[in-house]
Amino acid sequence: MKKLRIALASLGLLAASVANAQQPAPAAAEPAKPTAAAPAPAVAAAADASSGTAAWYGRKFAGRKTASGQRFNPNAMTAAHPSLPFGTRVKVTNTRNKRSVVLTINDRLSAGSGRILDVTQAAAKRLGFIRSGLTEVTLEVVGHRAARRHRK
Repeated sequence: MKKLRIALASLGLLAASVANAQQPAPAAAEPAKPTAAAPAPAVAAAADASSGTAAWYGRKFAGRKTASGQRFNPNAMTAAHPSLPFGTRVKVTNTRNKRSVVLTINDRLSAGSGRILDVTQAAAKRLGFIRSGLTEVTLEVVGHRAARRHRK
């Protein structure tokens, strides 16, 4: 059975290569004209402001490395986001009580989690959602901190 699959696969590859050989070669394209390149933004425009659910994570992960290489500190003002670059500074506002804080992105959050942000215990305390564990927030990108090198 295995030999039959290999034979059929090789026949399929042979047929594809014959079909490609019979197609005419593409016409020579005009040389590309030089254009002035627009400077790329440091952070994507779509990520400048967003809203969704945030949660907090704490002592259980203390001392473990984050995706950026930093050690997790539950007392630091940092957060995990699915796509923003490490070092991005975001203003996070709890929409339920209007408290806000500026955090630095230093970890990754899985895209399928349904949340837009995981914050440290200290940030959750300042935002006022330690007891509930989850809250609705708005994010606003306010800048970017230069990435630091971390020891391994």
